[in-house]
Amino acid sequence: MSSGSETPFLSAFTPAERRQIARLRTPSDVQRYLNRLPYNIETKGETLRSFRGVLRHRMAHCAEAALFAACVLEQHGYPPLVMSFESEDFLDHVLFVYRRRGQWGTIARSRDPGLHGRKPRFRSVRALAMSYIDEYVDATGCIEGYAYVDLRKLPGIDWRFSEKNLWRLQQALIDLPHKRIRVPRRRLKRMRSKYLAYREAHGGKKPLFYRGRKNWTKLPKEFL
Repeated sequence: MSSGSETPFLSAFTPAERRQIARLRTPSDVQRYLNRLPYNIETKGETLRSFRGVLRHRMAHCAEAALFAACVLEQHGYPPLVMSFESEDFLDHVLFVYRRRGQWGTIARSRDPGLHGRKPRFRSVRALAMSYIDEYVDATGCIEGYAYVDLRKLPGIDWRFSEKNLWRLQQALIDLPHKRIRVPRRRLKRMRSKYLAYREAHGGKKPLFYRGRKNWTKLPKEFL
């Protein structure tokens, strides 16, 4: 099996995997596919599944969705790049990052509507990361930093085909040097108050009131 450092030939995949890769040719295709999967809330214990594991179990949390996207789109010429966000409440987020026609976008899955994918409309990775600032703020969360990495530079981690949980990959993402993002305290306080007030007024529903929503990819049906 692949060690993660070299892009495998299609022959390394099973026939069912090859058929799925053939169907999902673009970032939009992959985001739509992931939107249809149940979010993996890990009711039977924590997981971090490879592409193969996601396809087998038909569910994914954020990091699993990012690995799935990286593996599929690598076969269509996209580098397997993932972005990691650090949050002040230690509930981090992982996304697949891609570049098209000089602009950056993401593919993502989350329990929060604003932390899904972004259309490729951002001129830099930093601008892309900044598009998540307000949407990340909830009762406890706020982005403190971001990093991105080509998964092929993490040797010895089989993020495509492993049958086991990828805890080494999780630690590798935590250990990445993250570039700091300073969110002004006034802005954080304002967004947190607005978030909490909305949820209280709408029976716990999560808000969709963000100004940058025009740059979001289509959301899973449970948020619409």
